[in-house]
Amino acid sequence: MENLLLCTDGGSRNNPGPAAIGFVIKTENGQVLKKGGLFLGIATNNEAEYRALIEGLKEAKRLNPKHLTCFLDSSLVVNQLNGVFKIKEARLRKLIFEVKTLEQEFESIRYQYIPREKNKEADAIVNRILDEKAGYPQNTTLR
Repeated sequence: MENLLLCTDGGSRNNPGPAAIGFVIKTENGQVLKKGGLFLGIATNNEAEYRALIEGLKEAKRLNPKHLTCFLDSSLVVNQLNGVFKIKEARLRKLIFEVKTLEQEFESIRYQYIPREKNKEADAIVNRILDEKAGYPQNTTLR
């Protein structure tokens, strides 16, 4: 495949608190190729956002696209990855290093911010996992 789209989301309830990730990999015309998610245990929201991207990149790599566009609803993460914001937290630096290592598997990679409303599929995966794994009531809003 030439070009793929990756939508990721990570969230933590009570930040830090129970955290989960979700990702959706699509073709340019919107066909879903792979969806996934994972319960992380206790993490911050920013850690979860990075872990979601890392897991999504690993899965996308298996599909062997040349170009990948990543859509995230975390403006902080997008701006850090695009070099607009500095990375101050040591824990995040380790995660960014992992992202930068995975980037080398693609001919080109782009990070783009999207509002949460446009990232519903990945967000729904996160909330479903947190509802199931963390014992929270269904449809609890993730912050």
